[in-house]
Amino acid sequence: MGKLSKIEDRPTPPEVYNWRVYMNAIIATFAATMIRYDSAFIGTSITLASFKTEFSLATKSTAELDIISANIVSMYQAGSFFGAIFGYPIGYFLGRKWGLFVSAAIFVIGAILQTVANSSIGLGTIYAGRVIAGMAIGVASNLAPIYVAEIAPPAIRGRLIGLYELMWQIGGVVGFWINYGVSLHIPAGHKQWLIAFAVQLIPGGLLLIGSLFLRESPRWLVSRDRNDDAVESLSYIRHLSPAHPYIVEEIASIDATIQHERSLAGAGFLGPARAVFVSKALVLRLLLGSSMFVWQNATGINAINYYSPTIFKSIGVTGQNSGLLTTGVYGIIKLVGALIWLLYLVDQFGRRAVLIGGSAGGAVCMYYIAAYIAVAKPAEHPTSSLTSGGKSAIAFFYLWTVFYSPTWNGTPWVYTAEIFPQHVRVFSQACMAASNWLYAFLIARFTPQMFTAMGYGVYLFFASLMIVSIPFVFFYVPETKQVPLERMDYIFAPGLPSRRAHRTVMRSVEQEQHAYKGKGQGRLLTEVVYEDEEMEEYDEDAEEDFEESLSTRE
Repeated sequence: MGKLSKIEDRPTPPEVYNWRVYMNAIIATFAATMIRYDSAFIGTSITLASFKTEFSLATKSTAELDIISANIVSMYQAGSFFGAIFGYPIGYFLGRKWGLFVSAAIFVIGAILQTVANSSIGLGTIYAGRVIAGMAIGVASNLAPIYVAEIAPPAIRGRLIGLYELMWQIGGVVGFWINYGVSLHIPAGHKQWLIAFAVQLIPGGLLLIGSLFLRESPRWLVSRDRNDDAVESLSYIRHLSPAHPYIVEEIASIDATIQHERSLAGAGFLGPARAVFVSKALVLRLLLGSSMFVWQNATGINAINYYSPTIFKSIGVTGQNSGLLTTGVYGIIKLVGALIWLLYLVDQFGRRAVLIGGSAGGAVCMYYIAAYIAVAKPAEHPTSSLTSGGKSAIAFFYLWTVFYSPTWNGTPWVYTAEIFPQHVRVFSQACMAASNWLYAFLIARFTPQMFTAMGYGVYLFFASLMIVSIPFVFFYVPETKQVPLERMDYIFAPGLPSRRAHRTVMRSVEQEQHAYKGKGQGRLLTEVVYEDEEMEEYDEDAEEDFEESLSTRE
């Protein structure tokens, strides 16, 4: 199967796969570039001698530096946590387009505050700017994946949401390399460290301007009873006339889905929250989505992203420029891994297989690095050049990146953008984004102290957590590849084993399509699907009962 082949849920006009849908997705995913650039540049910026001199950090003790570094880094995650929560009302009332615009405007304000910092003002404006920028990122990390998922045709939904991951990695590459560049070409001083902080304004400005040209999500417009606007928006994005049967069917399907969900949960701002917390099934789905970010952070990724110089120093890399160069190579490998995930994995191999493979391979690499540090003790025996063992440890670190980047880096965002129904999607995605930033905050806040106290034990810790994630994914994470958003509830049907859910549901979707075509009475496919409003409990032979319950709708 070709890397760009598409598996469609229904016959789809070729016009649907046009530049407009890709351009809207690219603009929205500038949010990811903002996020990733920060996590890449900040950890290396605060290690620059010019930054330490500017803010009188060179004379601080190791313990004091650990606390200051942790505060600078983690203020961003703290702001992002609260921003993700505010992302729900912003997304509900303003919509996806204007929510992204507001987040970009707030981010630009935060970035400006960071760039005006100097020795006279102190670190106060950096702290304030990072909290404000973090709040903006929390909103954007909530809304951008939702927006892309809602405008994407099902056959390329994973690929388009994968653009979020690609733009994320582009921001990372720039962030990892920029400090290497300024350390080589800009004399030590105020300007040297300031450049990296100022570059934040570029992706923020691009999102701010670009969001003005976005088309609003048709699903959000229908949820606000603006069906005429939804038809106009969808016909533009799909590059089809409003009267085209494909547009008519998709709008009708969206409308029927939303009406059905309202009948179950009720409308209004608090309706989605009530719907989630009174439904055992949705609470379990919320916990599942949150756990995806637990396991993502359990790989050690945010410890590496924010403190890469510390990571490489523990392996034996010495010298400012050597550490920055090694970090830059890490960023390039992550970008290549993201491209592999986007083009070959996300819509071909699905979600489960790549997560399990990433955990298994990543754990082996972390165990090797821990063993090398425990035996060789490179921090106690620094040398001007790496030993053969040190080079092997660096190679295994890069190999860990190869396993992580195409798997755990972007898949949790794709997965959590898919698994919730429309009427709770913004609320649930706010919870997911908040979960991510909460766990990232904990890692960012305590990583310096962990390395001081645990040494190579940090690598053992993350490796062991990756091993534990494997059975979790196998038993509790159902596959969502190619499943239409309107059929996602079937994946989580009671009694349907996670490892079999995808195969069973996709068979049922094909049966529904056949039933819809066979009846030929002008009925909507969604009406056929929702003829039975409540799924029954399944007995021990759940898979057969599930298929039988669907076949009775024909």
